[in-house]
Amino acid sequence: MRPLWTGALSFGLVNIPVRLYSAIKAKERVSFRLLHKDDLSPIRYERVCEKDGDVVEWDDIVKGFEYAKGKFIALSDNDFKSAAIESSKTIDILDFVKAEEIDPRFFETPYYLVPAKGGEKAYALLREAIRRTGMVGIGKVTMRTNTLHLAGVKTVGDAIVLEVMRFANELVDESDVELPGSTTLRPQELQMAEQLIENLSGEFDPSKYVDDYRANLMKIIRAKMKGKKVETAKPEERETTEVIDLMARLKESLHAARGTHGTHKATHRRRHTAAKKTTRTRRAHRAKHATRQSA
Repeated sequence: MRPLWTGALSFGLVNIPVRLYSAIKAKERVSFRLLHKDDLSPIRYERVCEKDGDVVEWDDIVKGFEYAKGKFIALSDNDFKSAAIESSKTIDILDFVKAEEIDPRFFETPYYLVPAKGGEKAYALLREAIRRTGMVGIGKVTMRTNTLHLAGVKTVGDAIVLEVMRFANELVDESDVELPGSTTLRPQELQMAEQLIENLSGEFDPSKYVDDYRANLMKIIRAKMKGKKVETAKPEERETTEVIDLMARLKESLHAARGTHGTHKATHRRRHTAAKKTTRTRRAHRAKHATRQSA
């Protein structure tokens, strides 16, 4: 795998040579082209001027900023060059803050930072220091076309991970949306909801969650490529009526959750017991074999 960026991670007077790798797989998107219905020929788009309806060539197109409805300021290539940030090959950590103080909405895209030759010890030192203190390094970095990014530096397992972050002005404040208060909640309702959460709780297993829509779509596409037709079950539409008796719905949900999770837990216990029994049998067999050899 080729690195996306090569440079240094800097904190204080320490510089660690690092390489940057993507920490996520490129999503295999199902892409489509718009086609003419009659002969399945691809549709071509043209750049048309809204004022006179004429087709405009690329050389006659400029970028513009709409500062008011229908009012634009045109920007030239020199304007963009003047605004560009000087490219840097250093990730400068400006501050260290406690991880729990950072709103998760700030984090966007993760990357692995891997030490280059000669930076292994300093890398391991920084990793362990971040892990023990529970801190996240906050800094800035320029990547690709001199775009400036806010970045968080933290640990995931044995790796230092750089996560591109959003700037404060990119987040919508919660005061901009209407949210209900908690004064109307009854203690019984809250207790029942907490019990429901506890019964549905478990360890996070990402392999449990799949993109069902994409799987169904690819199944249909593969069948069509073979000239077959796939019959898929029509999804049931859930009722959109308001929940009138909240306690009744909570009790109903709690009962269903107990049944489902009870089955899962029983299965887990049976597997665990079987595994322990197998381990005991193997140990007994090894001990018996060792006794025979010593005799």
